[in-house]
Amino acid sequence: MMFRTPSARQFWRIPGLGFSQVRTFAMHVLTIPAFSDNYMYLLVDEKTNQCAAVDPAEPKKLLAEVKKNDLTLTCVLTTHHHWDHAGGNSELLSLVSTPVRVYGGSMGVEAITDQVSHGETISLGKDITITCLHTPCHTKDHICYYATTSDQPNGCVFTGDTLFLGGCGRFFEGTAGQMYHALIEILGKLAGSTKVYCGHEYTVKNLEFAKTVDGENKALLERMDTCIKMRKDGQFTVPGTMQEELDTNPFMRVTDPGLQARVKATDAIDAMKIVRQMKDRF
Repeated sequence: MMFRTPSARQFWRIPGLGFSQVRTFAMHVLTIPAFSDNYMYLLVDEKTNQCAAVDPAEPKKLLAEVKKNDLTLTCVLTTHHHWDHAGGNSELLSLVSTPVRVYGGSMGVEAITDQVSHGETISLGKDITITCLHTPCHTKDHICYYATTSDQPNGCVFTGDTLFLGGCGRFFEGTAGQMYHALIEILGKLAGSTKVYCGHEYTVKNLEFAKTVDGENKALLERMDTCIKMRKDGQFTVPGTMQEELDTNPFMRVTDPGLQARVKATDAIDAMKIVRQMKDRF
């Protein structure tokens, strides 16, 4: 069993089980890899062992962890309608014997039972409150799920393909202004200690790009070295923290005058547009 505690978080990987676990107080998160670089998650209420599945695109693999950990699955939190996030919902429902709610941001989400809107809350177990954050841009229906407990008020956020560690999703169905609103005015307002669980393991590649526009950022260079070592050691780079994103993610640093000058942007939203175009060509 391996432990690491950068940025005041506890992480361990259980050999042979293919997933990692991060424990908080009243809740914990199981991280389960899917496909080549996706992540699925189980958000678990410690008091009841009830859990929510985030983007269970490989349902059999996820349900094996539900069974192994003696959990009760009560709902699915779908970040957006893309197949590698929502495409396992119908199969999952066919494999469970108890009612499971499927939450998402539009009726276009596979097998959805409950469409949610910005600010709506979902209860899980005895102590977890999940706040839905509408972050349209990658897709119009994108929802991030912010989970807190009474003893973990800063909690964690599941960001799907809106915010990656060190990067963000492509603007498939939105604009630079919308991504600015999502990253800076919504997610960026969460506490710095909030843990960030994103939808893909893109971190090293994202930080390699970040270095091209923010290469004198010491925090970025240190984080890049750490993440490269983690991947070589077979570890996941999730979770990050919101403070790490604010310090090292170029898409969350678009308000920085130095970064704006380097990319020849007129303002923060223009910087968001230019940096995204640069990343798309990287």
